[in-house]
Amino acid sequence: MNKSLVIGELREGELRNVTFESIAAAKKIGDQGEIVGVLCGAQDLSSAAKVMISYGADRVVKIEHPKLKTYTQEGYGQAISHVIEQESPDGIIMGHTSVGKDLAPKLASKWNSGLVSDAIDLEVVGDQIVFTRPIYSGKAFEKKIITEGLTFATIRPNNIPSLTKDDARTGEVTSLDVEITDLRSVMKDVMKNASEGVDLTEANVIVAGGRGVKSKEGFEPLQQLADVLGGAVGASRGACDANYCDYSLQIGQTGKVVTPDLYIACGISGAIQHLAGMSNSKIIVAINKDPEANIFNVADYGIVGDLFEIVPLLIEEVKQLKVNT
Repeated sequence: MNKSLVIGELREGELRNVTFESIAAAKKIGDQGEIVGVLCGAQDLSSAAKVMISYGADRVVKIEHPKLKTYTQEGYGQAISHVIEQESPDGIIMGHTSVGKDLAPKLASKWNSGLVSDAIDLEVVGDQIVFTRPIYSGKAFEKKIITEGLTFATIRPNNIPSLTKDDARTGEVTSLDVEITDLRSVMKDVMKNASEGVDLTEANVIVAGGRGVKSKEGFEPLQQLADVLGGAVGASRGACDANYCDYSLQIGQTGKVVTPDLYIACGISGAIQHLAGMSNSKIIVAINKDPEANIFNVADYGIVGDLFEIVPLLIEEVKQLKVNT
């Protein structure tokens, strides 16, 4: 492609890793093409724009407007549409996040474009761009080719490695003044139940608990293990339904889909709905008292035993490894 737009996404003022992965995806599509980053927000976006350039964007267009303080489909849709009109790109890449899943279909519809969602890989074969995406809850994969028109795709986080950061890279950062009108919904306040720390969808290590943790307190050793590994804590729907943890931690078909480098399942039986959200993890370690638990069928390593005995041992072992290194 001659020109790709990469729509950046901020979380609490910081660029999310999926933004850098989207830049890498755009680079794979058009190695010699221009990559234009797009940033929306109410604050000064100059610093974030420079970070996008250091990760591979050639230049960045930023839109700073009071109505873009909090994401809304209408507000961001209007802002990014102005950039599309101005730049006339050959393709648009963004993360398959809650924002991407909401915004991408709106933009695709407005611009009469097809959309490949939740891509986990892509390659150029001849003059065609071939996207790979999971189907049937991750039990199979399909190849998608866009035959004409705008190439538009959302990328699943933590699947396409980002480019190496180069602080010496330079690029133009421009501001675009837009008018955002007729918003039918306005975000007044945001109540957050999510835990602090690493975002689940972008975590390289996840320690997840199921009904086997038995209580809210049962998640405490899992949090300690996640902390020493630099990861995040997740949960099965069963643990959330039992009120052991908040639904923001739910992983599965009706929760978040994750693909970490390491997934440690503690006290999780392995219902198909849960497997749909984590079975594509690179390495899966299962800890369960039941040797017949379904989770062992997808695990690379299995430990049959009491998680309340095993997890503390893992914590101490990891701490000792850190001391020795």
